[in-house]
Amino acid sequence: MKALRRYEKIMEMLLARKEVTVAELSERLGVTGKTIREDLARLEEKGLLVRVHGGAVLAQSDQYGILSTKEPLQRHIAEKAEIAERAIRLIEPNDIIALDGGSTTLEIARRLDNAPLTVVTNDVHIIAELARKDEIRLVVPGGYRVRNLLAGPEAVSFLKKLNIQKAFLSATGVHPEYGLTIYTGELVALKRALLESSRVAYAVADHHKFGRYGLLTFARLTELEAILTDGGISPDTVAEYRRAGVRVICGDEPETDRQA
Repeated sequence: MKALRRYEKIMEMLLARKEVTVAELSERLGVTGKTIREDLARLEEKGLLVRVHGGAVLAQSDQYGILSTKEPLQRHIAEKAEIAERAIRLIEPNDIIALDGGSTTLEIARRLDNAPLTVVTNDVHIIAELARKDEIRLVVPGGYRVRNLLAGPEAVSFLKKLNIQKAFLSATGVHPEYGLTIYTGELVALKRALLESSRVAYAVADHHKFGRYGLLTFARLTELEAILTDGGISPDTVAEYRRAGVRVICGDEPETDRQA
């Protein structure tokens, strides 16, 4: 198993369990304890975990980014609902939109009226939510399941052929240098395809994700039309990102789509 794939597996186990040992990682990944300790040291350098005697813990107690349990669907629900309302105001009748996988985009799906609209998504939770709304044309590129998402080369190839007006992308972290990041390499190509097939793309991220980053970057902030977040974000953080040329929508500016 290549190093990057091991890093992904280590972070996935940490996100699910908060703490792991060298012994269980060695057994699970089929490599020596020495290799695991070197992997943990590398991930600690990146600020993703903290090594402890015999293993490692997450660098931040509430760090997450993949939907491996019900917990992320319930966390920061008020902030996600606020962001979803902002996104809804950007969606117009008969739009072709894409909803990336995630708990915030699921909140957007829940708030969509049963009205003429095309929604492209590979999130199984969003698919289940929208399947009941018969006026919405639901487009599912398909693929194999990676937790809550359907992924794979066929899905990526299909997405690249589409003409999407507005994409709403989720991420583990939003960082001024590293951009939008995640932990799972299998999803990078899928997210890139959503971004590149869309006329405009918005990131949807609650304020807890700002300044944080995961293992892999899938988009630079300059590729986005804007970042939609909640009112809990600090004015200093908003000012920092805006000085860098990134539009942040958090309730203090009109929520219109400038390119629609």
